[in-house]
Amino acid sequence: MQRHTITLDHATDWPGFRQAARALVQANVPPQAVDWRCQADAAEDLFAPEPAASHTLPSPAPDAPPLRVPPDFVHLCEQLILHRDPARFALMYRLLWRMAQGGHEADAARHDPLDADRMLAHHMVRSVRRDIHKMHAFVRFRPVVEPDGQTLHMAWFEPDHYITVANAGFFIRRFTQMRWAILTPDASVRWDGQQLHTGPGAQRSDAPPPDAGEALWLTYYRHIFNPARLKLAMMKKEMPTRYWHNLPEAALITELAQTAHERSAKMVEAEATVPRRRIAGTTAPRARPAGGAPLSPAPPRASPGTEGPTPAVSSATAAPAAATGRAAP
Repeated sequence: MQRHTITLDHATDWPGFRQAARALVQANVPPQAVDWRCQADAAEDLFAPEPAASHTLPSPAPDAPPLRVPPDFVHLCEQLILHRDPARFALMYRLLWRMAQGGHEADAARHDPLDADRMLAHHMVRSVRRDIHKMHAFVRFRPVVEPDGQTLHMAWFEPDHYITVANAGFFIRRFTQMRWAILTPDASVRWDGQQLHTGPGAQRSDAPPPDAGEALWLTYYRHIFNPARLKLAMMKKEMPTRYWHNLPEAALITELAQTAHERSAKMVEAEATVPRRRIAGTTAPRARPAGGAPLSPAPPRASPGTEGPTPAVSSATAAPAAATGRAAP
């Protein structure tokens, strides 16, 4: 059986994989006769064949039927290719090959939730999605003043999978007006306010050191920590310890956790506090008559030491309205 070695341009070369996989299926090349790799892997392999030979695709068979797959399979592969497991290419091609064969194998590859290949593919995609979510949550930007005087917000992150470029769209939508760059060991992305630029991987030393704003963030984190609600197991599940060395606030977790029990006991023993005086100009909602329309609001009262009435809309009303983008009533 003739073997075929396919060398893709990079680890997430979806167009290259799609073209090669289609040609191999139409040439009736079974999965066990195909070896998949990337150019970076080939450069480190002393026994790798010549690059030209590895890019040569077989001609389609004369009786090769048109290849059609469901859109959800294409979407699955677009996420699966971001996984770091080198066997992902072979898995994707094996599923594609089975779908092209028709019959029971095709039905199982398309629909059977207990099919081994389908289960493995979906498990790997869930891992990629979790990694994307963690990147959304654990990226920490630090401002850097560039030679032209503009501020660039830089962050260092270490993903489990090849998600950096694919995940850039989230940060573009969220920080459209901010110039930022995210450095990872696999790739780097930079947004200049108008266009996204991609580059090679970086090192942790390329990221900026802590600054004064980070100290302010740590002060805020320390003050919002609630010792009575500490759940270490749940915290480590949502914020795995492998991310801690890149999170500034993680340096406080050990100290805050060790003193949580003592602080909780002091909170219980402390005397009840007296509510603060109501701010002049804010009134509690008036009672509504049973079965009738609400009473008319009380007229605005002047605040002590002021010359005019207080506004009819309080900050407590304006804040939710601003958050929803609607005008306050």
